[in-house]
Amino acid sequence: MPMDQNTLTLSEEDMRKLGYQMIDAIVAHHKTQHEKRPLALASREEMDSLFLEEAPEKPSNANEVLEFVVEKVLTRSTLLSHPKSYAFVPGPSNYVSVIGDALATGYNIFSGSWVTSPAAAELEIVTIQWLLRLFGLPKKKGGGIFTSGGSMANLTALATARNIKCGDDFSKAVIYLSDQTHSSNIKAIRILGFKKEQIRIIPTDNEFKLSLNKLKNCIAKDRLNGLHPFCLIGNAGTTNTGSVDPLTQLSKICKEEDIWFHIDGAYGGAAMLSPKGKKLLKGISKADSLTVDPHKWFFQPYEMGCLLVRNYRHLTHTFTERPEYLKDIEGNTSEINFYDLGVQLTRRFNALKFYMSVKTFGLNAFRKAIGSGIDLAERLEAHLRQSKQWQVVFPATLAVINFRYHPIEENLSESQLDELNHFISEQVMESQLALLATTSLHDQVVLRMCLINPRTTWEDIQHTLTLCEAFAKQSSLWASP
Repeated sequence: MPMDQNTLTLSEEDMRKLGYQMIDAIVAHHKTQHEKRPLALASREEMDSLFLEEAPEKPSNANEVLEFVVEKVLTRSTLLSHPKSYAFVPGPSNYVSVIGDALATGYNIFSGSWVTSPAAAELEIVTIQWLLRLFGLPKKKGGGIFTSGGSMANLTALATARNIKCGDDFSKAVIYLSDQTHSSNIKAIRILGFKKEQIRIIPTDNEFKLSLNKLKNCIAKDRLNGLHPFCLIGNAGTTNTGSVDPLTQLSKICKEEDIWFHIDGAYGGAAMLSPKGKKLLKGISKADSLTVDPHKWFFQPYEMGCLLVRNYRHLTHTFTERPEYLKDIEGNTSEINFYDLGVQLTRRFNALKFYMSVKTFGLNAFRKAIGSGIDLAERLEAHLRQSKQWQVVFPATLAVINFRYHPIEENLSESQLDELNHFISEQVMESQLALLATTSLHDQVVLRMCLINPRTTWEDIQHTLTLCEAFAKQSSLWASP
């Protein structure tokens, strides 16, 4: 393939050929991924044997490199957009956003400042305003920023809360969260320099919601000890169960106590588009800051998180720096430089994929897709409750359901049931026919399904349950003593 090694370029004809080859591969993947196995399994030794080599000094044919990647790399990667990918939080994605991502990368747009990319900045302003309206946050004072994911959004939120509520001295500051709060928040808290003794993990109730009484008692005790309660993290859809904390009541406590109210809606926030989800998420509009993850239930490709705030000036007060080399591109107050609102200076044009997909499909299509996941989980719950083989451990909530294999005719102990459900998950994963993992609820090992992929069908779930039952019968628990 002709190329100019001095300028790292291909001929126009070869660029088109390579591009068409890539698009053909992506389209084929989108059309056939339901026929593939969702889970990739391999050892480090196997991967080393395929890929380990010294960096080549001489060029290779670009089409051959692409073919190698498609055949050897992409086929050995777990497909979180697969209809039978139930574990963790799937990433369903959509093709229009893939094209948006490709355009943003192909044009190599720098989305940090207004002067470098006014259209990119404007589209981020517009799409952030769409989200502010969806979540009931003030459109004039409110603001936000797209991030690499929920982890960076939570870090940005907590850094802002620390700055606004504590200033430079946070030695006596205390932060509150529940035992179901996502681990990214703990990581962010530690990155920000807080010690373990400044973190209060509040127990949840039987519905895995933060206990209001225990929270109030903890805040009162900390104040009596001369400490400074400054931030509370509420959950709008936990990863484990989809549970939503009592957001309205928590917001009242935060207002009374002058505490920053951050809501982690990275998983469940998008359910605001659904009537059922909106009802569950009542009070989310009271947040001082809110994390949502478009690359989850807004069906965007990785990486795309988002932080929304009640007052955008809190972000600029926290993150704005004025080095000499940026003086010429500061702009006026209406021309937002997004590097002033978060951690990153260099930022990719993430708003484009979200903008293009919403413009193409319309919000109503997203509303239906989100609602279908909630309805599918509720249908699964009803089906499991009618079965003599299965037990619902925690009901369907925001498209997450936890259950376990528990045949009522068998007299199995709790430890045996734990062993059995671990075995089922292991066998399903080893078969690579579905991605189904366990979690722990009420000291029980349970199977968990997260059903946010709009391309997951009832038939997919039925096939997976049948597979689980077949593996259950192979367990050593049934061996004769």
